[in-house]
Amino acid sequence: MKPAWSVVLLTTFLGAAQGLFLALYGVDLYSAVRGSESPAKWFIALSVCISIALAGAGLAASFFHLGRPERAWRSAAMWRTSWLSREVIALPLFMALAAAYGALHWFGLHVVALAAGAAAALACVALFVCTGMIYASLKFLQEWHSPLTVLNFVLLGMASGLTLVTALAAQFDPEAARAHALAALAVLALAALSRGATLLRNARLRPTSNLQTAIGIKHPRIAQKAQGAMGGSFNTREFFHGMPQDRLRMLRWGAAVAGFAAPALLLALQWPLAAFLLQFAGLLAERWHFFAEARHPQNLYYQSVS
Repeated sequence: MKPAWSVVLLTTFLGAAQGLFLALYGVDLYSAVRGSESPAKWFIALSVCISIALAGAGLAASFFHLGRPERAWRSAAMWRTSWLSREVIALPLFMALAAAYGALHWFGLHVVALAAGAAAALACVALFVCTGMIYASLKFLQEWHSPLTVLNFVLLGMASGLTLVTALAAQFDPEAARAHALAALAVLALAALSRGATLLRNARLRPTSNLQTAIGIKHPRIAQKAQGAMGGSFNTREFFHGMPQDRLRMLRWGAAVAGFAAPALLLALQWPLAAFLLQFAGLLAERWHFFAEARHPQNLYYQSVS
């Protein structure tokens, strides 16, 4: 498939926003259960504002993927059957509940804030599931049609969010930074294992279709000489990334280093802000590769230009 940068940015920004909020709320809830003091209200407010800003940036990026942005509101109409429609509903719901959680904490209403945070956390998890299922539900794209797709969205988002909250804690709450860093390293390791399992699985996949089934002709020997045009078409441009395999392999290794290995090292060296910035760039590359590695069955027919 041809990756759309609007969707690459949307999913990467959203993952960081969701991971940051869940990490923040997890600390707050843990403090409440233990009866210890909650994080400072300004720290919660700052973290919530950054989470909403990241989610808003992802939402803004998504508009560049729409042919008719003025009709964006209609994307929620098919919520009964469409994971995309459910995502469109879950995203603003998460942002609104997260804002309510931060505001209630700011005004000292801690018990009510925890309730609002629980609702926001549920919306956040639902958003993870909806985003992942948009791709995991597509049976004809074998690379995406796996429970690992949803798991990767969750773990990669949590890893980037935990790295970001570690960077914030290092600046504003140093006593908690070490615990956040350890959590970020643990989730980052799980995310690397999950993504590695996905790459191994996809490397072993074999197409369920062939040229005969693609065009509905059962003759044993079919050789395509042209696609009926002297140049490219919508099908050759929009369903294939066009990157040579050697560059795709370099991108895969670059994403592994920048998205997983290097951030882990920087976290261990107590440089969390540098870890997050490098990790975010690596996750952009990882997400681009995620879309590019999906092989659309139509490419069996549109495999040559002329």
